[in-house]
Order: sequence, then structure tokens, then C-alpha cells
Amino acid sequence: MTLNQTFSEYGDILVVDDEASVVEVVALYLKREGFTVRVARDGRSALSAIHEQVPALVVLDLMLPEVDGLEIVRRLRDDAGSDVPVIMLTARRQETDRIYGLELGADDYVTKPFSPAELVSRVKAVLRRTRGIGGDKGERPLQYHDLSIDPKTRIVTVRGESIDLTATEFNLLWFMVSHPRQVFKRDQLLENVWGFSEYVDPSTVTVHIRRLREKIEVDPSDPTHLLTVWGVGYKFDPG
Repeated sequence: MTLNQTFSEYGDILVVDDEASVVEVVALYLKREGFTVRVARDGRSALSAIHEQVPALVVLDLMLPEVDGLEIVRRLRDDAGSDVPVIMLTARRQETDRIYGLELGADDYVTKPFSPAELVSRVKAVLRRTRGIGGDKGERPLQYHDLSIDPKTRIVTVRGESIDLTATEFNLLWFMVSHPRQVFKRDQLLENVWGFSEYVDPSTVTVHIRRLREKIEVDPSDPTHLLTVWGVGYKFDPG
């Protein structure tokens, strides 16, 4: 079985952009790699396509007619249990736009103009980490007091209750829980969890850590598990 066949078995890629040239080029490069591709040219069509058949991943422009990309991400994440990976495409260079998209639950972003080959690499990296391609099948559940995490079922329980995490949030938490008390720089987390650190703003890690704290900590402003090591990075303290 080829790598392309392996990726295609995980479902199709939905490309959402109102620029015909962007849709055409991105779809061409993805199809060359063996992906099945669907396209949508506005936000309302994108939501209909997602409702009709949940894609393996969404490549999503933020500036869309009808319904903008940020609203699509919000609706996806408000849908309990929805962990469809999202890679944002944006011509906006302001950091606040990227941060807001990540805070809503997007997994990654690419800023226009971009290299189609780089985007395909990002798609593959996101699918690897969210769909378990090439993962260690021998990993066992971990339990630390009020937190349990199972890599096979991808179920996380906090104080006896199951919580919803995006695919990237789960992988970040799993990586840190698997290395208790070890301090990681943000670029190390990008390499180990995202699969790359080049061209990615380190604030991506900061946003995902903040989202995780809101979901697993009793008091996110005074965390006991996901700790900041000032001037260095982050670590998981089992307590």
C-alpha cells in the first residue's frame, strides 16, 4: 500500500476559497498526492458540504462571502465531538486574526501567498497526527490523579467527566503527559506535535496550551498541570 493510498482512505479534503485560482491550484496539488478533493466557493456552501459528508480535513480561507471562515470554525467546534482538522488560509497578516482562529480551534494556518507544496505538506502532517497514521500502536492509557488519557480511543477524562478536545489539542496533551515534568521549548513542541516548526508562529503553541488549560485545569489562571517555565517553555506536572 502506498502512502497516497493510506491518506486517501481517511476521507476527502474540503477546500474552501472564493478565489478560483487558489481552489484550482490547491485541488491540483492535493489530487497529485492521491487525495480526494471537494471544493466550496463560499461559507454557506462549505457548511452544506460538511453537513452532507464530514471531510477528513478542511482547508479554509478566512475571507469568504455568505459565512466567513472564522464562523465556520466556531460552528465546527461548537458541535460537540467535532474534531475535524482545519488549516486556515488567510491574506490577513495581523497576528490577532491568526490567534483568534487558533483560539476558536483551528489546527494550523498558512498565510497567503503560500507555496502549494508547503500546504500539501501541512495537510499530510495534520492528518498524520490527527488520524494516527504511522503512530505507535503499543501506547497505553495514562492516569494521573484527576486526569486520564487513552491514545487508542482518544478519550480524555478530567475529574470523572469526558471532555471534548480537537485532534491537535489531544496530541499536544498526550505528548506532554507522556513526558511528565520534562520542559519543552515551543519550537520543540511544534516539531514533535505539529511535525514542523519552520514558518509557524510559536504563538500557535501558546494558544493551544491556553485552550487546554481552560478544559483540564480547575483554575486556568492558576494551572497545576500545564505549567509555564518562564523563559524556557512548558511542562506537564502530574501533581
